[in-house]
Amino acid sequence: MADNKKKNLPPNAQRYQAFADKREVKRPLLKNCIKAFLIGGFICFIGQIISTIYVYFFGFTEQTAGNPTVATLIFITMFLTGFGVYDRIGQFAGAGSAVPVTGFGNAVISSAIEHRSEGLILGVGGNMFKLAGPVIVYGVFSAFVIALIKTILIEWGGL
Repeated sequence: MADNKKKNLPPNAQRYQAFADKREVKRPLLKNCIKAFLIGGFICFIGQIISTIYVYFFGFTEQTAGNPTVATLIFITMFLTGFGVYDRIGQFAGAGSAVPVTGFGNAVISSAIEHRSEGLILGVGGNMFKLAGPVIVYGVFSAFVIALIKTILIEWGGL
């Protein structure tokens, strides 16, 4: 398909495309995937340690330790983002640091830091929730759809 598009281009565009293709930087895909997997796994490992601490030292059950664990991970991420450490982790790990909940915390606090000169309400608060708002709406809507499906299956399906 891409070759067909190249053939349909005017001659100058074809030459430019060939020129650009020769000089395009080849990305180490396998290396990047391995780094993302290891760093993402390490972040999850830290989350598991925090969850275990909540269970054994603070009296939570395995089912109830999830919420404070997520809050703790987000707090740590925001702290590291404020000092510029999480950005370096993100540059090294790529999606490995963006996919866990820590990536969401980093995105929220980064926009807050970036817009702090505009004031607390319109700058920090407004821009921080530009990202958080759609995520929350999607989460609530998804939970509603799943609950609706579960209710239909239980009521009509006899599960």
